[in-house]
Amino acid sequence: MNHYDIINTKSALTLLNGNNIQGELSMNVKIINGTSLPNIPWQDRPAGCKDVIWRADNNPIIPRDLLPTSNSIFNSAVVPFEGKFAGVFRVDDKERNMAIHAGFSDDGVHWNINEEKVEWINDDPETAEANPWQYGYDPRCCWIEDRYWITWCNAYGWKPTIGVGWTKDFKEFHQCENAYLPFNRNGVMFPRKINGKYVMFSRPSDSGHTPFGDMYLSQSPDMKYWGEHRHVMAPNKGWESLKIGAGPIPIETSEGWLIFYHGVLQSCNGYVYSFSAAILDIDKPWKVKYRCAEYLLNPREYYECVGDVQNVTFPCAALCDADTGRIAIYYGCADTCVSMAFTTVDEVVDYVKKHSSV
Repeated sequence: MNHYDIINTKSALTLLNGNNIQGELSMNVKIINGTSLPNIPWQDRPAGCKDVIWRADNNPIIPRDLLPTSNSIFNSAVVPFEGKFAGVFRVDDKERNMAIHAGFSDDGVHWNINEEKVEWINDDPETAEANPWQYGYDPRCCWIEDRYWITWCNAYGWKPTIGVGWTKDFKEFHQCENAYLPFNRNGVMFPRKINGKYVMFSRPSDSGHTPFGDMYLSQSPDMKYWGEHRHVMAPNKGWESLKIGAGPIPIETSEGWLIFYHGVLQSCNGYVYSFSAAILDIDKPWKVKYRCAEYLLNPREYYECVGDVQNVTFPCAALCDADTGRIAIYYGCADTCVSMAFTTVDEVVDYVKKHSSV
């Protein structure tokens, strides 16, 4: 058995050698500028399951108490790294401080997360003085050009905005200027420049739990100054009637930018966080081509419904294998733990197009 022929006998979750999956799937939708991931975590659709997105059998893959000091670990970002996987993780400690920790995994399923939080290096003394660390949470991460860029909800004067930083090795982390003034959340980068500019989603908010929220994007020539803001989507009916926000890094396809995003329903028993997908124009990503009218995954398993915040499924990362179109989604559950779900680009794109509200 070689390194990638790992089978978790406790569940059906498997990692398959590249020789086993190359050419297995005939793709209709092409992945653009994608990465070959022969070791992507994967589980076949369970017998009888008709859902577009299906859950891993051994969820949650990261429990709340993985670290001795952690109250919860959730809403975290994962990327391919040196033939394996690395990530940045939201860890709330037992004092309920919110911080970001780095972690590494051989298979994308079993994780070693550093017990110490990331210590950000501010290369500009003025930035260091103006933006001391207070808290940070819900990170996203992607490779652009020559480094991994990280965005997260960052405290500025104890008010939420979008922090920006980078790393090349997940050991040393550099913090830049915040992208925006408070109040803002859900900063998510596109994985390449578009028309010569960096592009980032965000969701203007308030200082509390934000009973509203549209998705916008902003553009930057240098990752420092952000402008040319464009409205992307507003809340819709039903499952996403209160607010919406960007999820994992967008996936570039021959049909457009495939995005997963969360939507919130305000029920008589509080907020309910589900997630779905949309397809945006490649060159003008503020233009929505298709938007699924239904949620694709919502809280229904025990670990999604019961935790520090009930009824939350919150996607923050998606691995995508360019050769097969397989997607592994990492999502936070009940603000308590991390789980994984699976789909393919073909299935999601086809379903979104056939069930579009646009």
